[in-house]
Amino acid sequence: MSTGRRHYEDVQVGEAHVSPSITITEAHIVQFAGISSDFSRLHMDEEYGKTSIFGTRVAHGLLGLAITDGLKGRTDAFRVEGLASLGWTWDFAGPIRIGDTVTVHFKVARKRETRKPDQGIVYLACELMNQRGEVVHRGEHRLMVKRKCE
Repeated sequence: MSTGRRHYEDVQVGEAHVSPSITITEAHIVQFAGISSDFSRLHMDEEYGKTSIFGTRVAHGLLGLAITDGLKGRTDAFRVEGLASLGWTWDFAGPIRIGDTVTVHFKVARKRETRKPDQGIVYLACELMNQRGEVVHRGEHRLMVKRKCE
């Protein structure tokens, strides 16, 4: 039975995709603070945020990474038979503010086979961009993907 998901062999180096978008709300930040136990004043206190280099409260960096992974996974054109996330290399290039609408732009940077005939690794170069076209986060996701076994 087919799942409609692509295998390692179906993924091409250089293919590029754009995810759906999401607008970051105060609720996202408050809920993430509760989940992560990160109640830093920069995320929770608007008056403090006004005195920061950002001039306002900003979202947690790791919230941006989590949203990147979620949005990437909702990209219909890149539905793969993922087996495991192997890791991220990630940079916080700019702030994510309440009201920003973010979208993930990603492409297959490279891929490689593994010793196991049913697995391959896909390297995705990702940029999380706001509504102004500014890259707020960027990095690489290493993803283990199922291979076709014949």
